[in-house]
Amino acid sequence: MREEAEGPARDALTEQFPEAAEQLSRYVEILRTRGLEWGLMGPREGDRMWSRHIANSLALLDVVPLGLSVADVGSGAGLPGIPLAVARPDLEVTLIEPLLRRANFLGMAVEELGLNDRVRIVRGRAEEISGRYDVVTCRAVAPLERLVRWTHRLFVPGGVLVALKGESAEDEISVAGKILRSLGLSAEVLELRAARGVEATRAIRVSPSPAAG
Repeated sequence: MREEAEGPARDALTEQFPEAAEQLSRYVEILRTRGLEWGLMGPREGDRMWSRHIANSLALLDVVPLGLSVADVGSGAGLPGIPLAVARPDLEVTLIEPLLRRANFLGMAVEELGLNDRVRIVRGRAEEISGRYDVVTCRAVAPLERLVRWTHRLFVPGGVLVALKGESAEDEISVAGKILRSLGLSAEVLELRAARGVEATRAIRVSPSPAAG
């Protein structure tokens, strides 16, 4: 691993979130060891846990108000849900994951990080879940059109979806236009950054359309 390449991102993020630094470091170690061993992280990801995975996840904090319930759909190894829970003790986070192996990994990570009091794991697909949440997050799950179909029933009235995306964000909004309009929703691209010195992150925020209100 090129630990020195991760240093600037790690330092910037732990300086930005000093109270979460120890837990974030423990989580990164879990990802770098058992996350790789269990096949939840790609073999090349060990060199960019901080600069990519943790930074992308924590960038969402700018658009998640205090004291809300958050559902992380298709949580996988816990990104972005676990970093959000670590950095923001005010949030109640539900990690939704259909695959048993990944759900077991999430249970292990949550237990070791001492997050059981406000992070729970639900095994299932988004469209099967009966809970309702203020914010739904996801990362590398599906194109926006499918995400909206799967997740819109999870929103409380006025709830939002915040999906981490890349260069395809605008195209995905265009393709999803019909389903968004039919549900009274609108979408916008956000440019977010967890801390100075780390790469910016792109996300799509889906929220109730002003016209629908």
